[in-house]
Amino acid sequence: MGSIARGFAVKRIAIIGAGPSGLAAAKYLKAERAFSEIDVYEQQSEVGGVWNYTPNIAGKTTVPQTNPQVPLDEPIWPKGASVPLFSNPMYDHLNTNIPKDLMQFSDQPFLAESLLFPSREDVQDYLVRYSQDVRNLILFSTQVQNVRYEDCWKVFSKNLSTNEATLKEYDAVIVASGHYTVPVIPSVKGIEAFHAAYPFVVSHSKTYRNPTTYKDKKVIVVGSAASGLDIGNQISDVCQKPLLNSVRTLSPIKPDPRYKEELPPIVEFVVEDRAVKFADGRLEKGIDAVVYCTGYLYSYPFLDSLDPPIITSGQRVIGLYKHFISISHPTLAFTALQKKVIPFPLSEVQSSVLAKVWSNKLQLPQKQEMLDWENQLLREKGDTAEFHVLGTPGDGQYINDTHDWAMTADGPVTKEPPYWGKRLQDIRAIFADIRKKFIENGASAKTLEDLGLHFESDD
Repeated sequence: MGSIARGFAVKRIAIIGAGPSGLAAAKYLKAERAFSEIDVYEQQSEVGGVWNYTPNIAGKTTVPQTNPQVPLDEPIWPKGASVPLFSNPMYDHLNTNIPKDLMQFSDQPFLAESLLFPSREDVQDYLVRYSQDVRNLILFSTQVQNVRYEDCWKVFSKNLSTNEATLKEYDAVIVASGHYTVPVIPSVKGIEAFHAAYPFVVSHSKTYRNPTTYKDKKVIVVGSAASGLDIGNQISDVCQKPLLNSVRTLSPIKPDPRYKEELPPIVEFVVEDRAVKFADGRLEKGIDAVVYCTGYLYSYPFLDSLDPPIITSGQRVIGLYKHFISISHPTLAFTALQKKVIPFPLSEVQSSVLAKVWSNKLQLPQKQEMLDWENQLLREKGDTAEFHVLGTPGDGQYINDTHDWAMTADGPVTKEPPYWGKRLQDIRAIFADIRKKFIENGASAKTLEDLGLHFESDD
């Protein structure tokens, strides 16, 4: 592979976000001992990112929502609060859909008493523990408001507690702010008028917290991915039966019609009779709630001055090599933005590469080769929401390939990133079946062995 030595002069690095991927980046950069300044900007008052649960605080729902060009996330100040809160997608009764053997960082296991599929509380506690040796690098309650490149990276931020604005200059920036901020609510015929007439009927999974508000109501859940299934199951316990589940592709295995009925996509909202029309012509009247579990758009309003732009439709981030290194600005990177992946170890391998590249121990390919990589993927997947989807076994292969890339760096190994052997690959291949078995067995198992599952060790 052709490569060029770029001779990066990187000493000062800003990391935007102290969620899982931001913490991993801080650890790998710190371990490299090549950088004089590492600042982690976190708009919340604690680490955790998407796992840092906030109660059901009032937030505006835009209906429809198909535009990624939105303002910065608005801080919400509960009465008497000294620090602001930010709305996020975490709900009350949530367990991961990834077993802890796969989910955990390579250098810190989950506690033995954690469930096999940890609760949101256990994940947040885990991340607080993981952050201990980099907490001194984190600027809490500090929102990055603008990042621009003018010979160096200029980061404009505001301390939300004191309202103090700050400008600092950096040699490199890692965007680790996640991609669960701007929800997708599709533009369907009549939805705007319907929302104006019934402003509390249409919502998104981002604002869901628990099923109590849906008791005895006629509910449609749109979507059949992880959040749609989980939220739908919770609501179906209390809502008017059956729960209506609008999906793009009907399942070959029909759900129990007493509890849930699958329907095709919604094609129209009808103000009269508070009705919804489906693609097969069916009209359902008296709808009390429509919950869209339809994912999120990529959106980075603090990077809107970049040229060329990195966001157009919001379906993908434009101009990245291997999904994380900016081709036009190779001192700009985005960690863990892929979908349908195991994000914690993925962010580790990416962070390891960045630490080596920016310390001039690992070379990037030539610019044309990086562009060719992106263009080939664009031909394969199109400019669609599938562009950054890896899935299985793609994410395991990506983790191992990126590990191997990092390990070709010059000099000693400062912090080795994870590598998935046969055991983890085998668990990844059937983890959806493992979760199903976990639920069927009372959702109390703490190990794979508790479910009677045994995977051969790589040792």
